Amino acid sequence: MEPESGLSPPRNPSQLSWPNLSRNLLLAYQSLGVVYGDLSTSPLYVYSSAFSGRLDEKESEETILGAFSLIFWTLTLIPLLKYIFIVLSADDNGEGGTFALYSLLCRHAKFSLLPNQQAADEELSTYKYGNAVHAVGSSPFKRFLEKHKKLRTVLLVVVLFGACMVIGDGVLTPAISVLSSVSGLQVTENKLTDGELLILACVILVGLFALQHFGTHKVAVMFAPIIIVWLISIFAVGLYNVIHWNPKVISAISPLYIIKYFRETGKTGWISLGGLLLCITGTEAMFADLGHFTALSIRLAFTFFVYPCLVVQYMGQAAYLSKNLDKIPNSFYDSIPEPVFWPVFVVATLSAIVGSQAIITATFSIVKQCHSLGCFPRVKVVHTSRHIYGQIYIPEINWILMILTLAITIGFQDTTLIGNAYGLACMTVMFITTFLMALIIIFVWYKSIFLAGAFLLFFLAIEGVYLSAAFIKVPQGGWVPLVLSSVFMVVMYIWHYGTRKKYNFDLHNKVSLRWLLGLGPSLGIVRVPGIGLIYSELATGVPAIFSHFVTNLPAFHKVLVFVCVKSVPVPYVSPEERFLIGRVCPRPYRMYRCIVRYGYKDVQRDDGNFENQLIQSIAEFIQMEAEEPQFSSSESSLDGRMAVISTRNVESSTNLIISVQEEDIGSSSSIQSSKSLTLQSLQSVFDEDNPVRRRQVRFQLPSDPGMDPAVREELMDLIQAKEAGIAYIMGHSYVKARRSSSFVKRFMIDILYSFLRKNCRGPSVALNIPHISLIEVGMIYYV
Repeated sequence: MEPESGLSPPRNPSQLSWPNLSRNLLLAYQSLGVVYGDLSTSPLYVYSSAFSGRLDEKESEETILGAFSLIFWTLTLIPLLKYIFIVLSADDNGEGGTFALYSLLCRHAKFSLLPNQQAADEELSTYKYGNAVHAVGSSPFKRFLEKHKKLRTVLLVVVLFGACMVIGDGVLTPAISVLSSVSGLQVTENKLTDGELLILACVILVGLFALQHFGTHKVAVMFAPIIIVWLISIFAVGLYNVIHWNPKVISAISPLYIIKYFRETGKTGWISLGGLLLCITGTEAMFADLGHFTALSIRLAFTFFVYPCLVVQYMGQAAYLSKNLDKIPNSFYDSIPEPVFWPVFVVATLSAIVGSQAIITATFSIVKQCHSLGCFPRVKVVHTSRHIYGQIYIPEINWILMILTLAITIGFQDTTLIGNAYGLACMTVMFITTFLMALIIIFVWYKSIFLAGAFLLFFLAIEGVYLSAAFIKVPQGGWVPLVLSSVFMVVMYIWHYGTRKKYNFDLHNKVSLRWLLGLGPSLGIVRVPGIGLIYSELATGVPAIFSHFVTNLPAFHKVLVFVCVKSVPVPYVSPEERFLIGRVCPRPYRMYRCIVRYGYKDVQRDDGNFENQLIQSIAEFIQMEAEEPQFSSSESSLDGRMAVISTRNVESSTNLIISVQEEDIGSSSSIQSSKSLTLQSLQSVFDEDNPVRRRQVRFQLPSDPGMDPAVREELMDLIQAKEAGIAYIMGHSYVKARRSSSFVKRFMIDILYSFLRKNCRGPSVALNIPHISLIEVGMIYYV
């Protein structure tokens, strides 16, 4: 599903026509506020972080110029060469990020560990990548990886570890950005004390997280102008410092200065790389936020605006420091000419907030994607914008991030220590991206394994040196992202492990369809008016909760629909392809299956329209089945074929007359219901407590004399069941380890997994199921 409006990009801007170019220029302008806030605020703390520790004993003009040369070539090789020219080409239907790379790999090789995948998923329009003619026979390397499940598990763990590091960025970025920006108040005449500065930073951070529930779109219109003013300001200040203090600094672009730097500083110079790498923090956002823009727009913005501004600013700071070696601790603010100090300070603070906002929003998106992979507990996902698709807010994660960020800020109170942690987190994510890109080159682009090896060796050599320097600083703050990532990884692994065990139990305890056929169309029970939606993770077969329910309460609805809501390894699933409809048992049973497919970036909206789309889809399927014999389910078949049913517009149904009216749920409804007076009174009380607008939809059969009588009868049963009401049946499961299980397994399932299940959102909340219509069936799963 493509973004609806706002920042929605043209997905194939290959032709450089004027409309496409103008659209990309507009997107390039918008991307400045969303993508580059973090990267553009790095000059606040790079030099001060690099020259902390023992390197301050070797401060000289040569080492300052050598540090600038390192910064210049790092900015050139990693953001410009690696990301702008190579990584941005590996988009997944316009989406970027670690999960996009993993999704592409899962579709081109059997790497996926998602359980309920089907062949029909491969027919999705977003499933295909590039030109299918390039698909050649599987290589020995591909077969080797597909054969060993442990290697596929390692690949997933690597992806999730990168995701955990991004969550760590969500904690560290606001802390270092806000603390660095307000530190400018310590170089003024009436400078604040450390305590006052800390209180101010904490107030800004609390305000930043408290405003998250409004959504980025409320203030996004101001983001791009703030970053543009900031970049122009630091460009002007940098240019002034180059001209005023040391024009010869331009010669430091030569890589010879890097050799001189390491010759003079030795091991301490290598350790200083842990601070210098902060110049590229935020680079991953260029790829991760690709979904809101286009690759061309991000390339234009960085190459022709962001990159020159950053290079000139770092050059200017180097020119200033080469003549003022004692000013390194507050190099950025000390290098600002006094007449423009306060304007630059204000813009710096606003830019730090913008950069923090972008990474917090990205963290919400990462958590949502982890949940789509079945690797994160259920959380409440709020869609905050009707115009910008993908803008979400997760309350639980927001407050956890705020508490952790405040703890980091108060605990360290030093941008150098936070910078050590921040640098390690960012470089780890880049390292993982390089590794995944090498696999993309082989399996998705179908290039030579030698080309992939050259790419891997070149960039791992650069990033490996930086990462090794970052690991040296683990005792000085670098342990923070490792601890945070480990905690989140444990949570993800336990949730994934428990979820897979529960799914396997369902898979091996399915109800026999032959047994259902033996019972006859009435199933040996009373079939009451209405529709029963039975939710399960199974994409085939009948779940055990059905037999458990029927055994204890021998009555069920006249129309039964087995609903499976699942994730597929694509970013979006269009409405036309979202629903797979099929039949369970022959026609007289009135039992259907509906598989609802979502991509890893899709958001399930609570628009109250799911029931109507489902009825329309089943009606379309019944009509299609009568017209196309290959979809019909004969009396002897156990499970009919599935058909993709378009659900874009409820009103566009061809075989049902539909009347739509919008009314307050609390108001009297004109639709007659066969519910008892008690149920109607309960419904009215619930509706009064939840006063929202909902579309009331009525279905009627057209007067078509040519319609098959059996089809007419089945459609009539469906409409009458809809009028009688819809009930949602879900399993309320208690997962326990078998008594024969090991102590470790019992500890993970009975204690840790149970704790996560009890303290996360219930499945009915995650699926937006109305509580008044919910029936939960208690079951114990011994896994």
